[in-house]
Amino acid sequence: QVQLVESGGGLVQAGGSLRLSCVASRSIFNMNAMGWYRQAPGKQRALVATITRRGSTNYADSVKGRFTISGDSAKNMVYLQMNSLKPEDTAVYYCKVITLGGPDYWGQGTQVTVSS
Repeated sequence: QVQLVESGGGLVQAGGSLRLSCVASRSIFNMNAMGWYRQAPGKQRALVATITRRGSTNYADSVKGRFTISGDSAKNMVYLQMNSLKPEDTAVYYCKVITLGGPDYWGQGTQVTVSS
């Protein structure tokens, strides 16, 4: 079993920045990618950004140019640098590990609240 633990969420004013971190409890041999998703109240969970083992990244249009995903495979970690935050970025942010041929793993989530 793999546990993912997110940290770095909190309350920030619009225009501010936060950096989220996610660490996996162990190496995952069949990991294909890691990513961040978010779920706002009353909405479905949605992709924010992903990064593959080779470093290829993908972003939701709403965060392009403001958020940056990065990873450290040696430490089993993934980060999300969030700049120019907007109130509509308010959500619970979840870390996800996407595997090849195996189960995907989710963290418990960390709350990000952006005040106007």
